[in-house]
Amino acid sequence: MLIDLSGKTALVTGSTQGIGAAIAAGLAAAGARVAVNGRSKESVEAAVARLAADGGTFIAAPGDIATDEGAEAVFDAAPDVDILVNSLGIFGSRPALEIDDAEWRRYFETNVLSAVRMTRHYLPRMVERSWGRIQYIASDSAVAIPAEMIHYGMSKTALLAVSRGFAKEAAGTGVTVNSVIAGPTHTGGVEDFVRELVGGDLSWDEAQRAFMREYRPQSLLQRLIEPEEIANMVVYLSSPFASATTGGAVRVDGGYVDSILP
Repeated sequence: MLIDLSGKTALVTGSTQGIGAAIAAGLAAAGARVAVNGRSKESVEAAVARLAADGGTFIAAPGDIATDEGAEAVFDAAPDVDILVNSLGIFGSRPALEIDDAEWRRYFETNVLSAVRMTRHYLPRMVERSWGRIQYIASDSAVAIPAEMIHYGMSKTALLAVSRGFAKEAAGTGVTVNSVIAGPTHTGGVEDFVRELVGGDLSWDEAQRAFMREYRPQSLLQRLIEPEEIANMVVYLSSPFASATTGGAVRVDGGYVDSILP
């Protein structure tokens, strides 16, 4: 299966590192022109330079999309796209009763409302062309809420609802809207999170095994997923080959969610 996204423009939010950067690289490798997003101009320009070193066409689209002002800056840099991947997300552990109102709002505004804001801007333009792809990077935590970060789980559950709702809005238009349920994934931020939970004295291999054994024992993969493995699914869903897949919650979770359907 040869995926060719030549002539398409994509925007990947939160794409200066981790899963977002891997998705940006994957889309560019398939031929898309990719707008890279992050909060600061400096981080975005550094990411563009790093990604472009391996080939592909990238543009800088800096802006904090959790705010109206930041979103407008991104719209100015990338006014129209064919593919929107809502990858921006924050996470962290905190005892449930210690999460205050401000923290609840921050998770909702960053992980959910930013994606709604992007969709509201780009979806009508896709509908006009009768072609487009919108995706939301959700998480196994949307289905199996982790006790140590229920605010994060809440935000990812909300993304599943947002995705399904916008898929209905786009019904019959040629635009597909899906969620990607990513399982426990190996990123720099996750390495810090793992060490916070299991201790910093272990080697990385030992720490990863301890984390999966103690905190994610449901995983059938029994290892952390690499960001490129998430990107592979996103690139497929962005392609013409996925034209009949919409309104779905597609799992790249390593078998973590113990359910036939999400």
